[in-house]
Amino acid sequence: MKSYQESFQEENEYLTKTICIIENEIQKESGNLSERKKSLLEARRDMWENAAHHSTELAGMVEINQHLTEITNQTAKYDNTIKRIQRLEKLSDSPYFGRFDFLEEGSNLVEQIYIGIYNLIESKTNNIYVYDWRAPISSMFYRFEPGKASYKAPCGEISGVVGLKRQYKILDSKLKYFFDCSMRINDEVLQEVLGRNTSTKMKNIVETIQKEQDEIIRDVESELLIVQGVAGSGKTSIALHRIAFLLYEGIDSKLDSNNIIIISPNVIFSKYISSVLPELGEDNVEQITMDEILKKYLEDRFVIETRNKQLETIIGCNDRQRSDFLRQTIEFKGSRTFITILDRWLKYYENNLLEFEDVYYHGVLIQNRQQLKDSFLDNELSIPMVKRLKRLENIILSKINSMLENQLKGFERKAEENEQHEFETKSFSPLPSIHESKAFIDNLHKFTEIDYFNIYKRLFDEQNLFHGLTYDLEIPKNIELIILETTTNLKKDKLLYEDALPMLYLKMKIVGENLYPDARQVVIDEAQDYSSMHYEVFRLMFNNARYTVTGDVSQAIEKHAKISMYDEIIKIFNKNNTLKLILNKSYRASYEINSFAQKFLTKKQDFISFERHETRPVIACEKTQEMLEQRIITDIRSYLDQGFETIAVICKTQLQARELYSKISYFSGIILVNTQIDEIEKGVMIVPVYMGKGLEFDAVLVYGVDENNYNSEYDKKLLYIACTRALHRLSIYYTGKKSRLLQ
Repeated sequence: MKSYQESFQEENEYLTKTICIIENEIQKESGNLSERKKSLLEARRDMWENAAHHSTELAGMVEINQHLTEITNQTAKYDNTIKRIQRLEKLSDSPYFGRFDFLEEGSNLVEQIYIGIYNLIESKTNNIYVYDWRAPISSMFYRFEPGKASYKAPCGEISGVVGLKRQYKILDSKLKYFFDCSMRINDEVLQEVLGRNTSTKMKNIVETIQKEQDEIIRDVESELLIVQGVAGSGKTSIALHRIAFLLYEGIDSKLDSNNIIIISPNVIFSKYISSVLPELGEDNVEQITMDEILKKYLEDRFVIETRNKQLETIIGCNDRQRSDFLRQTIEFKGSRTFITILDRWLKYYENNLLEFEDVYYHGVLIQNRQQLKDSFLDNELSIPMVKRLKRLENIILSKINSMLENQLKGFERKAEENEQHEFETKSFSPLPSIHESKAFIDNLHKFTEIDYFNIYKRLFDEQNLFHGLTYDLEIPKNIELIILETTTNLKKDKLLYEDALPMLYLKMKIVGENLYPDARQVVIDEAQDYSSMHYEVFRLMFNNARYTVTGDVSQAIEKHAKISMYDEIIKIFNKNNTLKLILNKSYRASYEINSFAQKFLTKKQDFISFERHETRPVIACEKTQEMLEQRIITDIRSYLDQGFETIAVICKTQLQARELYSKISYFSGIILVNTQIDEIEKGVMIVPVYMGKGLEFDAVLVYGVDENNYNSEYDKKLLYIACTRALHRLSIYYTGKKSRLLQ
C-alpha cells in the first residue's frame, strides 16, 4: 500500500496536469472568442451595409430575417464561449473535490473518476479529466461505498466495483490535503464545510451531497416530488441542485431556465438563494412570491395585504380571543371546505343568477334570453364562464353584421333599380347612430361581462345563499362572525391576504387563463406555509408542470400543520407518478443548538443531528430593559471578535424589531431587516422571526423571551424557527418572568 506522501505526490502531479489542461483550454477558447467577436461584428456590419433599409418588400424582409438569424447564431456562439471561459477560470481554482476508482464489469481497466462542478475535456484528445457532478457516472460517488456499484447510463445499467474513494481540499490551484472515505461523504469534510461561517448567499453543496439527497436531486420520473425535511436538512439546497441537474439532464428534452419557476416565500429569500445556480454554471430561473402573483393577476385594482403584514397582525395580536379568530378565518378561507363552497357558488351563479336579456338591435330581435341561456349552459367541454359569454357576444355581433350586410346589399340593389323611395319607406330602416350602437354594446355587456370581485362579494352579502351552499360541510362555529367581518372588509379599498387568494382562485376559474404555459418544472419551497387554496391556484396556474415541493410541518406559523397536508397536495395535483420522501437529519446547527430547539416541538420529531459540537445555548436574564439592551450589544461585540460574520437579533414581530433598533442602532453597522430591504448583508441584523425563515446565521440572539411575549403553542413554533436559524451560537434574552416555554 502506498504511503500518504507517495499518494500526495501522484495526486499533485494529476492536479498540475489538470491545471495545465485548463490553462490550454482557456487560451484556446480566448482565441475562439476573438474570432467569434469578429464574426459577430462582421455579421452586423453586413446587415447594415447590404440589407434593404426599412424595406416593406417581401424580398427585403426575407433578406433582413436571414441577417437577423445569422446575428442571433453568432451572438449565441459568442455568449457560449464567454460562459465556457468563465467555467474554466472557476475550475482552475479548484478543478475537483472527489475521486473514485471504478472497474466496470467485464473490463480489466480501472478508471479514475474525478468529480467537479463542471466537465473538463481536453479538446485535442477528448479525454475526460473531470466529470460534472451531475453526470450519470458521478452518482456512484454519492451513493456507494467501496464494493459493488452501478449507475444508469443512456445505454442502460452499468455495473462494476468501486475501489478507492477520495476527497480533496484544493484552494488557489494547490492541493492542501486529501483523505480516503467510505460510504457517505466523509464526516471530516462535513465537519470542515459545516464549521465554516455562513455567508449572505446560500452556497452549493456539491462536495457534501448525501446519498438520500442525491436520490432526490437525480429523480427524473416523478411528476410530483414531495420532500418533508427537518430544519437544516438542506431542503432548499437540494431543490436548487435538482434544478441544476434537470437543466443538465434536460439538454435533450429542450428544458431550459425559462421553463422553471420557484415559488419563493419572500424577496429576501429569493436574493439569498440567487447565487446557487450561477455557481453551478446555470442561469437563474424565475422566482416569484405569492404577494407578486396576487398583485400581478388581480390587476392592481386593490391594495392587497401582504403575507408579512398578515403574519405581523396575527403574531403581534395580544388579544388571545382575537388572535384565535384571525387564525380560524385564515384557515377556513384556505380550506378544502371553502374551495367546495366557491365551486358550488360558481355553479349556482351560472344557473340561477346570471340574467340574460332578449337582444334587440335597431328594433330587430337577434336572440331571445332563453336561447342565450341554453347556449351558455350547454358546456360539455367545461369552458370557463368568461369564454362562453364572449362566444355568445361574438355570435350576437356576427348575426348583426350579417343582418346589416344583407340590408346594405338590398339597399344597393334597390338603388340600382332606381326605386329608392319605395325601399326607404318599406324595406329599409336607417342605420343606428353611434350613440345607439354604444348604448347597445353597453346593454350587451351587462350580461356578457362579469366581475370576479362582485361575485366574491355577493357570496358574503347573501347569507342565506351562503348557508345553502354549505350543506353536508363542516364549517366553523363562528361562521356568522367570519361572514360579517368579511363583508365589512370587502367594503373597504384594502383587500386582506386571506380574501385575495380565493378571489384569484375565482378569477382563474371564471376566466380560464393559462398564466404560465411554458412552465414545465415548478419548485414550491416552505410548503407548510401554503393552504389547499394555494395549491389549487398553483394547479390552475401551472397546469402543464411537474412539481418539487419542499417543507417542514414544524415550521408552520399561523396554523397547526400535519404531515397529512402532503396527502392533500397529492390529491390536488393528481399526478400519475408521485414520490414523498422524508429527510430527518439536520446539518445546519451544532448538536447543542439542535438539541435545545427540539424542546419547542409539541410533537416529538424523528430527528437526527449531525455530530458537530460547539458551545451550548445561553439563556440570559437582566433586571431592566436597559441592562438587557446593553447585554445584547456586549454579546454582539463578542461574537464579532470571535470572527462570526452574520449575526441576527431575532424579534417576535416587526414592531418589536423597530423598537429595539431605535434603542441599539447607535452600535455601528446594525441593519433593520424589513420589507424595504431585499438582501441580507454581512454584519448584524435585527429581523422579525417570520422574515428569517429559510435563512441561516453564524450567531442568533433571540430577543424578549419572557412570559408575556412567548406563551402559546404557536409561540413555540416561533421559538423553534428562531433557534434553528443559528449555525454556531445561540443566546436567549429576557427580562421579568421567563417564558414557560423555556422550562
